Amino acid sequence: MGLLPAKFRNYLNQPLHSAPLALFRFLFGIMLAGGVLRFWLHGWIGELYIRPQFYFHYYGFSWAHPYSATSTYLLFLVCGVSALFFALGLFYRFSAVVLFLSFTWIELLDKTNYLNHYYFVTLVLFLMIWLPAHVTLSVDCIRKPQIARRFVPRFTVGSIRLMMAIVYVYAGLAKLNSDWLVNAMPLRLWLPAKNDLPLIGPLLNEVWVAFFFSWFGAVYDLTIPFFLLKRASRIWAYAAVVVFHVATSILFPIGMFPYIMVLSALVFFDSADVDALLQKCKNHFTKIPVYQGNDIYTFAPRMQQVLLAGLQVFFAIQLLLPWRYLLMPGELFWTEEGYRFSWRVMLMEKTGYAQFVVQDATGKRVGVNNSEFLTPNQEKMMATQPDFLVQYAHLLRTEYAKRGMVQPKVTATVYVALNGRRSRLFVDPEVDLAAQTDGWAHKQWIKLYDDKIYGL
Repeated sequence: MGLLPAKFRNYLNQPLHSAPLALFRFLFGIMLAGGVLRFWLHGWIGELYIRPQFYFHYYGFSWAHPYSATSTYLLFLVCGVSALFFALGLFYRFSAVVLFLSFTWIELLDKTNYLNHYYFVTLVLFLMIWLPAHVTLSVDCIRKPQIARRFVPRFTVGSIRLMMAIVYVYAGLAKLNSDWLVNAMPLRLWLPAKNDLPLIGPLLNEVWVAFFFSWFGAVYDLTIPFFLLKRASRIWAYAAVVVFHVATSILFPIGMFPYIMVLSALVFFDSADVDALLQKCKNHFTKIPVYQGNDIYTFAPRMQQVLLAGLQVFFAIQLLLPWRYLLMPGELFWTEEGYRFSWRVMLMEKTGYAQFVVQDATGKRVGVNNSEFLTPNQEKMMATQPDFLVQYAHLLRTEYAKRGMVQPKVTATVYVALNGRRSRLFVDPEVDLAAQTDGWAHKQWIKLYDDKIYGL
């Protein structure tokens, strides 16, 4: 709190209508509940979280793994129900905590399934725990009318806006690299795969279209939060949000992320306009729990100091974490050390092939059939990412020791192709990967990449 100038603190405490925060809560919760239902109906819970024999864990979270099919389905059920409670503003604080914990636990079950928008959802849910998003348009306001407020401090709405702005701007900064801007990679590889689309399909074979999408995507990400913040450009900017994300959902299989961003961007609209819209709905449908007074939600002084200090730490981490790759040697796209949690969205096409050999102290050598231990999706992800290779090598050492091999060593011949380039050797084939440790330090056994990709 003390790090903020008094003038800025006063700005952060100015009242805004609570309507945008409540509407965001409702739409975000509905989207998450729909996402859980979608997973359930498509059979993805079983395919991704129950079928695998082995789970790739995040460093420090090896304890987070599915314990049984029943517990996994129960976890998704808790997540879906809490998302509905969260959306309705029913037992809001409790449902927000349960939703954050259950969703994050699901995200931690298997690193194979990492997506940027899962990370985004986790961060937003963490923020929402502390924000008064239930003081209007909520069942809690019906249960306890005394909690209803029409206004909230500016920083409560502003924290969600800032989180979204970080996602967009960092995604734009990540696109300022030579592969994306100079070579239109990987869009030159991906767009022709959709050339069977009606009307626009033939255009997707054209190289200039890939360049257009590449440059437009970078400019869009870098500027859209600022256009959304300005009243004069907001409507046009939001139209661009809708068109951009609907187009990406058609062209690329990225799940619900485009729709989450389309609905979440509504938080940038003027709070008075959103409030006026909800008040009109209240006039037509009297049972809608929209507060019509003029009370302002206030935190206890000490609580507000702690909350603002916590938000400063939270956003400092979000601003600094994507740059951690600068501490690592080598080409980021090749090593992927510092790649996750940095809003690098759809920047590379990376494929690999990994052949493992287990050799014991007696000289016995065995080639590994990866499909015996991994699902096809796990094998695909494992073949291009060093931390996956290490964890898999540890699994192989354990499994083959159980089969009678003495002090087994695990080596691998791994070839990887990046953004249309010819495949090349990825790791030192002489290194015992089972003897390596996973962690944040640079993995010296990754082969050097001699084709420089310039950019941030």
